[in-house]
Amino acid sequence: MFPNSNLGRPPFSPALLSQQQIINAHNFRNATRSPPVQCGVMKDILRAISGRLEKWDANLMRLQQKDGCWSLSGTIVTGVVTPQSPYVWPFSNLCPVFSPALPSNLGRKRRSDDQSSPYEVKRQRFQSPPTPTSGRSVPFLVDHRNSVPSPGISSLLPLTDYPQNSLKGTGDKLSQQIVDLFCNCQQQSIDLEKKDLCRTQIQREIQRLFPQTRLYLVGSSLNGFGTRYSDADLCLVLKEMPMNQRSEACHILGLIQQLFYRLSYIDRPQLIRAKVPIVKFRDKVSGVEFDLNVNNVVGIRNTFLLRSYASTESRVRPLVLVVKKWAHYHGINDASRGTLNSYSLVLMVLHYLQTLPEPVVPSLQKEYPECFEPTMQLQFVHRRGSNISPYSSLNNSNLGDLLVGFLRYYATEFDWSNSIISIREAKVIPKTNEMEWKNKYICVEEPYDRTNTARAVHEKCKFDMIKKEFVQSWHKLKEKRDLFSILPEAAATECRGR
Repeated sequence: MFPNSNLGRPPFSPALLSQQQIINAHNFRNATRSPPVQCGVMKDILRAISGRLEKWDANLMRLQQKDGCWSLSGTIVTGVVTPQSPYVWPFSNLCPVFSPALPSNLGRKRRSDDQSSPYEVKRQRFQSPPTPTSGRSVPFLVDHRNSVPSPGISSLLPLTDYPQNSLKGTGDKLSQQIVDLFCNCQQQSIDLEKKDLCRTQIQREIQRLFPQTRLYLVGSSLNGFGTRYSDADLCLVLKEMPMNQRSEACHILGLIQQLFYRLSYIDRPQLIRAKVPIVKFRDKVSGVEFDLNVNNVVGIRNTFLLRSYASTESRVRPLVLVVKKWAHYHGINDASRGTLNSYSLVLMVLHYLQTLPEPVVPSLQKEYPECFEPTMQLQFVHRRGSNISPYSSLNNSNLGDLLVGFLRYYATEFDWSNSIISIREAKVIPKTNEMEWKNKYICVEEPYDRTNTARAVHEKCKFDMIKKEFVQSWHKLKEKRDLFSILPEAAATECRGR
C-alpha cells in the first residue's frame, strides 16, 4: 500500500520494538484523533491505521500512562510524550530517531582528542607559534605553559644578570674586554625561565608514563656558566639507585622518544646511544635544544657544586665563559669529535684558580663536606649551597692576568702525562694504573664519582691539537694583551654555544 509504512507487514513483538517506535506510534494515534479531515478518502485511510494501532495496544503491548510517562512492564521508557504535528509522517522504515543522549561520535571514526580515548598519553595541542621571520625570536609564552619550578630554581635566579660593577680587577683593556663579553653573553633570568617552562610541560607528559618521576634541569643552564643560547640538559630521575645505562636507560629513553613524536611542540627527537645515552630534541616554541638522560644523578649533584663555585667569587664566571668561547672557536670544545667537553673545561679553570700561590677559590668539598655529601638525598642537594659564604681571596689579579695565567699553566706547567686534575683535592693527583686513568691523554677527575670527564680525548692527534692551541694562544695573548687576538670580535659577540 504505502512503501514507507508498516501497513501490510506482520506485526512486531514488543521485544523488537524500539523505545522511539512506541512513542512515535502513540503520537501518530493522537494525530489521527485531531479534528475531522474534509477529504472522505483520507478519513477512511486514517481510520484504518488507527484501528490497526488499537489492535497492537490490545494484543501485543501493555503500555500504561503514569504521570505523563510511558512504561512497559513497570520500566520507564522515555520522558513526557508530546503529540506530534498531524502533518508529520511518523514512520520512515521504522528507523530510530537520533537521540541527543547518544555519543556524538556515533557512526564516525574516533578522533584522537575524544575524551574517551584509551591512550595514556595523548598528543597535546598547543597553539602553533607563528613562523618567525629572519632575525626575530619566537615569543615563548604563546602556549601559556605554567611553570612549576625545578628544585632549586628559585634560589638560583639571583645568580643570573650579574652586575658589571661587581666584578673585580677591570682596570686594563684585556680585563674590560672579558667583562664586556661576559655581560653581553651571560644567561639572563628570562632565558632560564624559558627552559624551565619547557621542563615543566615535559615532566607532566612523562609522568603519564612514569608517574613517580622527577625531571631536573641540570648543566650549564643552572650552574651559572651558561650563555644566552646555551643548550639545556635534563635528567629524569626514576630512582636514586644506579641504573644500567646500556640496557635499562636506553629502553626508557626509547619509550620517551616515542612519546615525544606525539607532542606537537617537540621537534626531531633522536636517541643517541653513548656511555650515558640521551634523547636530543628541540622545543619548537622557545627554540632551545635539549639533551635528556635517565638517572644520571651525579649530574644533579655536580650542577649545584659548580653553582656554589660560581657564586663564591665574582671572577669565576667571566673567566669560565671566555675560556669556553675560546675553546669553541678553536675547535677543542666538542666531545663528539674527540676533544674536551664543556664540563671538563670548567673543571680545568677551577683547578687552575685553586692551585695559584694565593688561591682564588678553595676546594668547597673540603671546606664544606656536609654540603656536598655524595649520598645526600636529591631533594636536599640544592638547599645546602645557601650555607656557603663568599670566599675572601687574597689574590687580587684582574681577569686579564688570570686568563693569561690559565693558558700558560696548561701550555707549559701542567704535566699531562703523569697528573690528574682534581677540584675535590684542589691539587694535582698523580696518575695511577687504574683502568680509568691508564693510557689516557687528559685526566680530569669528576668530583663525585671520580671518573675521567675528559675520556673523549682518546686520540693523540686530538690531544696534540689541544696542546697546540694552548701554546699558541698563550704567546699571542701575552704579547698583545688583546682578547681579539685569540678570539675574533665576531666570534666573541656571537653568544651561541654551550
